[in-house]
Amino acid sequence: MTTTPNILFIITDQQRADHTGFMGNKVVRTPNLDSLADRSLVFDNTWVSNPVCMPNRSTIMTGRMPTAHGVIFNDRSLDWGVNTFVRQFRAAGYKTGLLGKSHLQHGMSRFSGLPYRGQPSGILPFKEGWDEVEHEEHYLNGLPEDPEDFYGFSHIELAINHGARAAGHYLQWALERGAELDDMIPSDKSRAAATQRSEHWQQIFKPGYDESLHSTSFVTDRTLAFIEDSHKAASPWLAWCSFPDPHHPITPPGQWFDRHNPEDMVLPESRHDTLEDAPEHLRFMRGRHPKEQRNAVDPCGYGDDDLLRQAIAGTYGMIEMIDDGIGQILRKLDTLGIADNTIVVFTSDHGDMMGDHGLLLKGIMHYRGTLQVPLTISAPGKVTGRTNSLASSIDLGPTLMSLCGIKGYDGIQGKNLAPVLEDPKASVRDHVLIEDDMPTIIQKLSPIPARTRTIVTEEWRYTKNSKGEEQLFNLIDDHDEMQNRQQSDEKARAQLADKMLDAMMWADDSARGAPAEEPMAGD
Repeated sequence: MTTTPNILFIITDQQRADHTGFMGNKVVRTPNLDSLADRSLVFDNTWVSNPVCMPNRSTIMTGRMPTAHGVIFNDRSLDWGVNTFVRQFRAAGYKTGLLGKSHLQHGMSRFSGLPYRGQPSGILPFKEGWDEVEHEEHYLNGLPEDPEDFYGFSHIELAINHGARAAGHYLQWALERGAELDDMIPSDKSRAAATQRSEHWQQIFKPGYDESLHSTSFVTDRTLAFIEDSHKAASPWLAWCSFPDPHHPITPPGQWFDRHNPEDMVLPESRHDTLEDAPEHLRFMRGRHPKEQRNAVDPCGYGDDDLLRQAIAGTYGMIEMIDDGIGQILRKLDTLGIADNTIVVFTSDHGDMMGDHGLLLKGIMHYRGTLQVPLTISAPGKVTGRTNSLASSIDLGPTLMSLCGIKGYDGIQGKNLAPVLEDPKASVRDHVLIEDDMPTIIQKLSPIPARTRTIVTEEWRYTKNSKGEEQLFNLIDDHDEMQNRQQSDEKARAQLADKMLDAMMWADDSARGAPAEEPMAGD
């Protein structure tokens, strides 16, 4: 690359790897993503570092495992002073913008965990209110003053929450365009947001506002504006284009709600899995109907075929609206003449069970549906095509820094995928480690394990939790993960258990509190 490349990082929320056309889905229509994939290297074998929003998003930002950066669940914020790949780009002169969902702070999920009794383990030396940037209430009566530096972002426009509920900069953007407050943040009693609601599950409905006011339209609009403003300023830029969809509630607006007939949806054969030899908590979750959720994020069973068909149809509608927005953004790069000098990444923070094994949503469900995500990287001068080389969410920051000649920092645990972008047959890792922690769970009182660890290789997926329950699947011979070989293939189990132990040792944090290099005179 002869000039400094721009970075367009597109990330969706809770989108499975197989919920795109370029990954083989024959029903969902994603022409713009498919076109992007055609001029990218598609990583067919990409896995998360943690199947929960905040931990994995923080891992992407830092290039460090959740147990290293500290965000192991949705009940705590990423440390204010932590280094991120975005901070490195900003220090190198990039204009950096976060457009859409952040969830690096626990604002929208701060009540998802129970508080600990007594005093915290330590006192964080950050300014008061540092972890309240994503609190919805700060945006109800106008926009607060944005921080000068938000984890490396010099510019933020936040879309907080999911479904048809607007919060953050997004709320004020919608109100400026004529939206009614009751439509954008309806009370639970009024149900004002829903013009059509599923009789099977209240989390499937059509919003009462126009599609032009949906969060996907907001993220698209603000990303376009950020790119154009940065281009006019003749500044290299990094845009974090972050769509809150297709995370539940399933609320595609306008034309996108009826894009698919539920009766035409293909249902996963594994939905009838009895989970007879699965961990206890999976059977417990499978037995909970979506109507019995205590809150909107509780993992549960898929209910029945009619509910599942509606959920899949609605999810495809949300994805297709996102695809339309991505098309607008990619065309803007062409119009400005900068497509050939822009690195474009597309991925998601985690997946969704969507009926696989009789389960819905995500949350300590270590199956392919939640653990595998789409990943494409389009980099000027690099190869296009497909690769089956293992990749992980943790690798994205190190890869982008390498491609742009940006220096890294202490504690990075992700791998640089640049060699694979030169040769798709190359490999930079032989396994992916996946963490999953539930710090508020008291094991004696709940079937949900407090700790779960998974190791993925090109052939196997091995999982063990803190209750001693194990799963072992051959991902090549048993793509749907229906035959637990934990007892029948002791040799593979032993080898993977050893590999997991080694991976966990290397994932241990050795950077926090380490001495920092003193700046040179004149720096």
